[in-house]
Amino acid sequence: MKRLLFICHGNICRSVAAKVVFEEMARRAGVSGLFEADSAATSTEELGNDIYPPMKRALSTRGYSCPPHGARQATRTDCDCADHILCADFANVRNMRRIAGEKNSGKISLLLSWAGRDEEVADPWYTRDFDAALDDIEEGCAALLAALIKEER
Repeated sequence: MKRLLFICHGNICRSVAAKVVFEEMARRAGVSGLFEADSAATSTEELGNDIYPPMKRALSTRGYSCPPHGARQATRTDCDCADHILCADFANVRNMRRIAGEKNSGKISLLLSWAGRDEEVADPWYTRDFDAALDDIEEGCAALLAALIKEER
């Protein structure tokens, strides 16, 4: 089983949305048993908070169900257990290198790099464009899932 850890700054928008999207894509593809997904933050600003309501609405509009959520910060143990650490943006890649430690640095990647894009998922907390963020998250998760399924075969 591959363990995935999705990362953003506060764990209330992009990372938790990526977890929800990835899990649903894997379920629809009939391969959910191959993966365990989780999400976390690099900061402590939103600890315990649920998915940000505008992101929850955007997810719901696209047919994703949102389980109860409490934002949390990533730990070194999370990184030791993860096979892939998928960051929403470059700042979180840098922060995760510090949290993860040297031995886990090879596990860290930018989510959109799986879709061949060296770009960030823009933070909808600032842009207010939750649909654009979800477009990028769906693209990154679809490419990630396809690559991981190919690895498993």
